[in-house]
Amino acid sequence: MVISTTGVWDKIADEIADGLVMEYENATVYGDFEQDQILHEGKLCVLPNSWIVLPTGRLLSPEAVHHIDP
Repeated sequence: MVISTTGVWDKIADEIADGLVMEYENATVYGDFEQDQILHEGKLCVLPNSWIVLPTGRLLSPEAVHHIDP
């Protein structure tokens, strides 16, 4: 009997998550409707849980973001 050290569900979860991450090369993240408060300009990734990952490794909470212009 052979026992695998990696689970099947881990591989499936990684494949699903890769398909749900949205990457933008040149986007603007706004913190308000009027577009007065710019939180970030440039490259970013939006995770499946709606958190935004910046190139510096910092995260922006979905509660802080009003909208993104890709």
